[in-house]
Amino acid sequence: MPTQYSALHPSARDSLELASLASSAGDPDAYSDTDSRPSISSSRKLSLEREDPLDHNNPAARAEFGSRQRRSYSVTSNFDFAANLFPLSSSNAPGYTPLGAPTSTAHRNGGLGGVSLEKHKTLTYLNGLSLIIGLIIGSGIFSSPSQVNANVGSPGASLIVWVLSGVLAWTGAASYAELGGAIPLNGGAQAYLAKIMGELASFLFTWVAVLVLKPGSTAIIAIIMGEYLVRAVIGAQAETVNPWVAKGVGLGGLILVTFFNCVSTRLGTRVNDTLMFLKFIALIGVTVVGIVVALTGFSASGTASVDWKNQSWFDGTSTDGSHWAVALYAGLWAYDGWDNTNYVVGEFRNPSRDLPRVIHTAMPLVIVCYLLANVSYFLVLPLDALNSTNTVAVMFGGQVFGPIGALIFALIVSASCFGALNSTTFTSSRLVYAAAKEGYIPTIIGRVGIGSREAGTSTIRSRSWFSKRLRNMVGDEETGLFFTPVYALALNCVLTGIYVVVGEFGELVTFYGVAGYSFYFLTVLGLIILRVKEPNLERPYKTWITTPIIFCCVSLFLLSRAIFAQPLKTLIVVTFVLSGIPVYFLRIHGRDQVTKRETSSGDSTPSWMFWKRWRR
Repeated sequence: MPTQYSALHPSARDSLELASLASSAGDPDAYSDTDSRPSISSSRKLSLEREDPLDHNNPAARAEFGSRQRRSYSVTSNFDFAANLFPLSSSNAPGYTPLGAPTSTAHRNGGLGGVSLEKHKTLTYLNGLSLIIGLIIGSGIFSSPSQVNANVGSPGASLIVWVLSGVLAWTGAASYAELGGAIPLNGGAQAYLAKIMGELASFLFTWVAVLVLKPGSTAIIAIIMGEYLVRAVIGAQAETVNPWVAKGVGLGGLILVTFFNCVSTRLGTRVNDTLMFLKFIALIGVTVVGIVVALTGFSASGTASVDWKNQSWFDGTSTDGSHWAVALYAGLWAYDGWDNTNYVVGEFRNPSRDLPRVIHTAMPLVIVCYLLANVSYFLVLPLDALNSTNTVAVMFGGQVFGPIGALIFALIVSASCFGALNSTTFTSSRLVYAAAKEGYIPTIIGRVGIGSREAGTSTIRSRSWFSKRLRNMVGDEETGLFFTPVYALALNCVLTGIYVVVGEFGELVTFYGVAGYSFYFLTVLGLIILRVKEPNLERPYKTWITTPIIFCCVSLFLLSRAIFAQPLKTLIVVTFVLSGIPVYFLRIHGRDQVTKRETSSGDSTPSWMFWKRWRR
């Protein structure tokens, strides 16, 4: 994917400087919790202050070009800067929300002045890589490439679709990488839409993503994991699996990964890192086995498939454009998850450097792995069987190694789904956390830690021997155990559990296609708008302008296909999205203006005596 990095210019605003506007200048006590941590040495504390882009001691908050004064900003900017950057919602211009002061509701909940994840950055390049790869490579490549194969009609055309869909997903990921570098905040599209298109667009995205998209897709992963794990126990070749047994196993896995991510960010990311490498090993193993079978003709069933040798790889290719559209749609679904790293970009130690590196490492790796795996499937399995199965990995293992091979691959798929479940739980909780910080959902959900005492604030002296050992093993470096969005994780677990129990996911693909790609389109379109409105905004990473344009065109194509193919279902989805508008006006709209007016009046009259204010 072609990329370019913008040259730094002294007069431009970089993302680090934007973050430095959240310094303690507007709140002298904002960082007292950092200053009072007794476990950090003075040299380490100084290092943290200089590395923290939100601290007033950070050099990025001061001029470094021959002057000690703060660097100037564009006076023509549409952004309205204020003393506190987080969260992201207040607006002084219609339809265009600035990077500025938080909403009053969020400010009362602490913003970044209180305890927050963004002030304790723990994620590295490897953590981001494992998150995005763990989300993209779930069950799809091991379970059902048949949707692509059956629609285009030939192995060669299928491989073309896998490449095209991967490149198109890459254009969206590259666009998000630019937005994440310019606006390095948790929440992904929620934050970007709030800044560019206004708070209503941001709220509607949160309304859809928190209630349906994230928990629904997570529930599917949990159920598929349960099905494959049950198959591994009762026999991989079992015709049917009791759905409630699979759901029970899925719920158990969901609760387990939720607990992991509650304990510490370190534990959650370690699980991701480990399973990412296992997924690569599994896909490499599939590739090697396929090549060996093609060369030797070895097969546990006695006769290896020779379709790949006797038939042209493009025989039977469909010429129907609608079939190609469905295949492309299925391929993009298999690559879904490329945007999830942006949900946690505020916790990266160096987001402007690591986020583009994560995107441009993960996407080509996933594309290559998908291609190699599909080639191996074609080398081992007959085309008719490949097009008709939803358990291609189990069939692949059984064809080559017999029942033991089917068992091994059932375990591989279940482990891959467990990794995807852990990754999506991690990122979904950050979206819920960011929504609570904005006041879109009850603000208690945005709290970090458990109970009245926030995690990470106790001293080492007060800890027991066991807690010290546990902290050293799985705790975060500076904050220890349970310095995580526990309430957000719990809410996400409850919502996902409901979808697991209900288990009716036939409409989710249509919902994802319409709602998901509508917000993808708006977010990437926002990148183009931001280029026009904020040409001087420093972008540590810039993609080519053709990248978001291509992605926007593809998104419109997919949306139009859904509208014409399934108008009634599309109307239902649109109705659900629009149902968030009255909720927004009842709960969100105008909250800051009311609070500011009450605060500025300096009146101590109780709020319930509203008639006395009317006399003024």
